[in-house]
Amino acid sequence: MVSKESRQEVRAKKHMRIRNRFSGTAERPRLAVFRSNKHMYAQIIDDTVGNTLVAASTLEKEIKGELEQTDTVDAAAYLGTVIAKRAIEKGIKEVVFDRGGFIYQGKIAALAEAAREAGLEF
Repeated sequence: MVSKESRQEVRAKKHMRIRNRFSGTAERPRLAVFRSNKHMYAQIIDDTVGNTLVAASTLEKEIKGELEQTDTVDAAAYLGTVIAKRAIEKGIKEVVFDRGGFIYQGKIAALAEAAREAGLEF
């Protein structure tokens, strides 16, 4: 009988491989993205001290109020613009994109493209 690893285990392994390649610094922090079935979360992290500099998610009242649904590609794109605007307000222009082990398509790609269009460089 063939046993397969669960998708969650596979994603966790991918994420660790990605995290071994780069980390966020004070000059160029890491934009980490997590996607669940219902919501998306994005945060900009300085890994040298372990601080979250900026965060946004579809759970927040003002973001959730702007969206019809929190689990669509449109919601991900809106979250990308919000996180980019908050980062630019804090003086962060360049980041390293951490897709969290998720495939770069759909919601993850929409968030990344929207953040780029809103002014973040990665």
